[in-house]
Amino acid sequence: MEAIIKETQNGILKDVAEPVLVFTDKKDAKGLQIAKDLGINTATILAKGKKRQEFDNEVVELLSNYDFDYIILAGYMRILSDLFVRTYKDRIINIHPADTNLHQGLHAYEWAFKNKMQATKITVHYVNEGVDTGKIITQKEVDLKGAKTLEEVEKRGLAVEHQFYSEVLKEIFTK
Repeated sequence: MEAIIKETQNGILKDVAEPVLVFTDKKDAKGLQIAKDLGINTATILAKGKKRQEFDNEVVELLSNYDFDYIILAGYMRILSDLFVRTYKDRIINIHPADTNLHQGLHAYEWAFKNKMQATKITVHYVNEGVDTGKIITQKEVDLKGAKTLEEVEKRGLAVEHQFYSEVLKEIFTK
């Protein structure tokens, strides 16, 4: 999220995209303060104790107050309800730290490390009703050769994610 915002302010997304809101379901999310410090509106709706559809209805209501083209997921770890996905069909984009044809869900870097993979792929995809099963927009390989620790795998992957996501978003936004 931070990398994308910075790219909209001084990088490849400048004059291409303008973030209108950073949203989270956690009141103490680190990204909230980062977004505020970067001059972006923020909002929080707590999810605890709410059913997914009830929570997502509240989010849809909140988002109805904003004018935007896409919802960009970056560090958002909730599964979205079918209603939410249908409301914003083909307008929700996510990044996943694995080839979504091989691994969906959590702990993708751990999966790559445990399987001693020589490479993994970062996947940018549209969100559908499944978990990391939406139409793949594009992928980029991450070289894992010689990575001795999970931390090293994560570091290599995140370095690619931070640059790659903004590059892909620029392509989408300028079509």
